[in-house]
Amino acid sequence: MNPLRRWPSLLFTLALAALLLAGCKSQPAPAMPTGPAEVAVVTIQSGPQLLNTQLPGRTAAHLTAEIRPQVNGIIQSRLFAEGSFVHAGDILYKIDPRPYEAVLNQAQADLGTSEANLTTAEANIPALKLRVERYRDLVAIHAIGQQDYDDARAALVQAEATVTARKAAIGASRAAIETAKINLGFTPLRAPISGRIGKSSVTVGALASAYQGVALATIQQIDPIFVDVVQSNADLLRLRSSLESGRLKHDGAQNKVKLILEDGSTYPITGTIQFRDFSVEPSTGAVTLRMVFANPREVLLPGMFVRAVVEEGVRQNAILVPQEAVNRDPKGTPYAWVVGADNKIERRTLELERALGNQWLVLSGLAAGDRVVVEGGQRVRAGVPVRPVPAKAAPDQATQNPAAPAPTKAGGHV
Repeated sequence: MNPLRRWPSLLFTLALAALLLAGCKSQPAPAMPTGPAEVAVVTIQSGPQLLNTQLPGRTAAHLTAEIRPQVNGIIQSRLFAEGSFVHAGDILYKIDPRPYEAVLNQAQADLGTSEANLTTAEANIPALKLRVERYRDLVAIHAIGQQDYDDARAALVQAEATVTARKAAIGASRAAIETAKINLGFTPLRAPISGRIGKSSVTVGALASAYQGVALATIQQIDPIFVDVVQSNADLLRLRSSLESGRLKHDGAQNKVKLILEDGSTYPITGTIQFRDFSVEPSTGAVTLRMVFANPREVLLPGMFVRAVVEEGVRQNAILVPQEAVNRDPKGTPYAWVVGADNKIERRTLELERALGNQWLVLSGLAAGDRVVVEGGQRVRAGVPVRPVPAKAAPDQATQNPAAPAPTKAGGHV
């Protein structure tokens, strides 16, 4: 190709490169930030805070009765529907009563015989006594021999012994009748308590044995219902110390308890603490608490896992700080950045007690009116001036209101 023909395209390329270079140089460089760093702060406030804790536990029936036969026999009928509600006194099973009716009839017959024999024996006593008295006078004048008198007196003694034996037989017959009536009364098996009855372990025609190991059925009363939870003994001691020192105040509702069910919903009925066990389990170091709840709709069933929300008391002048404002050093010690009066950063070491929702309950290190950094703390250091701006309030912050339970931690103290 002719070199002269290549000059126009080369000149065009050089001109385009010059224009692009000029355009790049005309863009201004980004300005470097100057002045104090901007941080988002919240102002700490103090006020009364209702403290509570969540304790895991399980529900238990208020009353439980296992149905077992007290006599031997064949099950003639079952008179309940499995899972239904039965009332105390309702007949649940019937055992064949005929053997026990026969025993009762025999005992009644024996009583009649014993009473008849007693009447006969008692009828001979007056005549024998009269003979003994007459023979005593005749012996005195030697009208009869001594042997005749001794025979008459022996006959009287024997007759009196027979009467005593007949009376004993009557007592035994009456006892046998009472026993037969009791056994006959055991042939219908009745419900000892009211409640829900479970499945039957036997069918009609099965042989039932007195006091057998396997229950025929079980009745559970679940309204009201118990909730058994465990509490750390260390937490119990800590709570007592807080109450005695005045850090916590009773508000008169310490026996009131709420329940959180397995699906996270709150049980609508408030319960009460019935008792606290008087011994500590050596293997766990925990104390058992029993609570009672009304259960009219039978929402709570025995064996359910629940969490009991127990009110501890009111902390006066409680200090709460957002969790995002709390940092930790390599040793795990919590601290927070605080903006001082001159807008300079201070580092405060904190002593925390527990988490309440998305906040920490602070025991020491902060005071009402302090401005705590919640955003931008990674760009500051102690003594550096900053430009504080108010932070946006979190929608789920725990409120300092003694009338409403605060969010709690699980496994705390009561």
